[in-house]
Amino acid sequence: MPDNPGPWLVGVARHKALDRLRRESRRAAKEAAAALEPGIATDADAADTDADELGLIFMCCHPALDPAARVALTMRCVCGVATADIASAFLVPESTMAQRIVRAKRKILAAGIRMTVPAPDDLPGRLAAVIRVIYLVFNAGYLAPSGPALIRGELCDQAVSLARAVASLLPGEPEARGLLALLLLTDARRDARVADSGELVVLADQDRSKWNRAQIAEGERLLEQALLAGRPGPYQLHAAIAACHSCADSAETTDWRQIAALYGTLLRYEPTAVTEANRAVAIAMAEGPARGLAILDALGADPQLTRWPQFHIARAELLALAGRRAEAAEAYSGALSLAMPAPERAHVERRRAALTQQFGRQEP
Repeated sequence: MPDNPGPWLVGVARHKALDRLRRESRRAAKEAAAALEPGIATDADAADTDADELGLIFMCCHPALDPAARVALTMRCVCGVATADIASAFLVPESTMAQRIVRAKRKILAAGIRMTVPAPDDLPGRLAAVIRVIYLVFNAGYLAPSGPALIRGELCDQAVSLARAVASLLPGEPEARGLLALLLLTDARRDARVADSGELVVLADQDRSKWNRAQIAEGERLLEQALLAGRPGPYQLHAAIAACHSCADSAETTDWRQIAALYGTLLRYEPTAVTEANRAVAIAMAEGPARGLAILDALGADPQLTRWPQFHIARAELLALAGRRAEAAEAYSGALSLAMPAPERAHVERRRAALTQQFGRQEP
């Protein structure tokens, strides 16, 4: 007899449930095995592992839950992303995200929602949420919201593997291919983003010889295949933007007008302040900082956007280009008031110090 029977029974039940879910999730992988295509398939052992996790992700992305809640719950309970990092992805306080996840769990219990791996016919209906989960997991790895490292390689690798599994499971879905193309095109720059000293290297200064050309070629091929389906979507557009960067021989030859146009189209699918802010930067690079600053300043009233360090950094860079150094230093200070990984914080501090020195003002 265990010393504490209650918790012991709960623990045994939990392990039994997880074993059952893993067995159920393997069914989808077996059904998808015949559909595996060259260039997407992975080795058998890795595919089994990814199928287990992917089955759990499809299970947790239940249509009865609010879209934001199902994505957050899945990131936390299946992918193991910290609540603080999920909150950062959604640009909300950690306490708000914690409550959102708790409410989702309570709804599952109160409504008696059956959390089972969906049948093959039900997979497309959950695809948008599943893709969102994988995309946000990748983002949490490619630019860590906080901590000592800029990149969490294990999260990037996990997301790419899951994207491959989704593209294999649903080969007729162009957005699944678009997601995989986006992650490959973006992840191809990973090795160039951090100097040997550990410092952040911004895109314009990266050594492009360090970019993974095999990943870029695969990503471009997958994007072309997705676009040929004639069903555009947000992840295909994100991938097209990433391709504009990967195809450019240098920062100077980047087609910023095309990127700005793609962000304009993306607004139809993702009409968010973040998308508009990214469009503003592209416009600034194509037409001058004043045009981009006008858009960013109009977005500055959005309280959610002000919790995004990249918004303040983008404003600072454009203000500096416009010769407004004091305002640029202040914008960098706004970014430094928020959480960010140590290498990015050090980069921002150096940029602010350089500007402060230039206009002879004491560091704020």
